Amino acid sequence: MLGDIIYEAVGKLMGSRVLEVQNGIPKVEVTISQEGVIRGINVTSMVTFWSIFRDSGAIYAEGQGVIMKKDNPNDTATWTGQGIAHFSEQTRRDVGSVFFMTQSTRGNLGFLNNMVGVFEYESKPDGTSKGKIWEWK
Repeated sequence: MLGDIIYEAVGKLMGSRVLEVQNGIPKVEVTISQEGVIRGINVTSMVTFWSIFRDSGAIYAEGQGVIMKKDNPNDTATWTGQGIAHFSEQTRRDVGSVFFMTQSTRGNLGFLNNMVGVFEYESKPDGTSKGKIWEWK
């Protein structure tokens, strides 16, 4: 069952590179810097993911990231995730799941430890993105 939205963020592309090409299919890595709010806490995050285009037109992606409380960067959580993306005109829309972990037991982000989320992100050609994550209960 999906719970409430726990995270909303906007981001900007920081860089990208081609990791490899196999049989004419590129594997592309992208890094995005984000600012957002997670359960009322202002955070920044860094996201890195790679994507591979499939014959069907879908894009498979895997990524990881770190979320840091804006006023206390020692309060952090990490995540890994997987998703599928499609293009609609100029917008890339990714949907998938993320798995959170944190060593922070005293910080405000401690509630994320072992939480699973479901996400939806949109990326524009100008390098901007926005997204949401819902808790998967």
